[in-house]
Amino acid sequence: MLLQQQNAREDLTKCLIALGSNLSNEIGASVKIVEAAIDDLSSIGLFVVETSRFFRTPAFPAGTGPDFVNAVVYCETALSAEVVLEQLHKVEERIGRTREKRWEARVIDLDLIDYDGQIMPDIATFSQWRDLPLKLQLKRAPEQIILPHPRIQDRLFVLIPLRDVASNWRHPVLECTVDEMIAAFNAEDLAEIVPYSEGGAVGQG
Repeated sequence: MLLQQQNAREDLTKCLIALGSNLSNEIGASVKIVEAAIDDLSSIGLFVVETSRFFRTPAFPAGTGPDFVNAVVYCETALSAEVVLEQLHKVEERIGRTREKRWEARVIDLDLIDYDGQIMPDIATFSQWRDLPLKLQLKRAPEQIILPHPRIQDRLFVLIPLRDVASNWRHPVLECTVDEMIAAFNAEDLAEIVPYSEGGAVGQG
């Protein structure tokens, strides 16, 4: 039986999902909401292999809301990348996510950041979104799946927990390791990303 399970899992695809929350709801504060979202992944066809520590991180862009609780999970799945993203949006909706404007404070945010190292839909489209100026990022969201997530290299709140679950992961376009991307940030930026403490007041707003 164990051998059959191992053989079955060889057919699954590896993917990485980033989670974040900086608002509370009936589930509780942000840490409880992130935990609930992780628990919900198995119901949509994602097998959670490993979960990072939870980290307390400043809202991005600065001043847009309370601090976040962020995490990354390493999963395996038989679903396509498009279906994974669709199902993640359904989990967000069930937990209470709204999408009234870009980068607002949110109950939960689930991002598919990598799907077996695939570049989707193509390198040109990925590069267009990676290089999009910040003022346009605030206004525009892609209407199709973009992989890897075009902002990974810019976001310590993804890179730090990502290192917990996939320290050997290499960006399929930039060809940089997680540590190399983290090294591009200064000490002040690094100091802002700290392991979550139960005594904090994250997500109480």
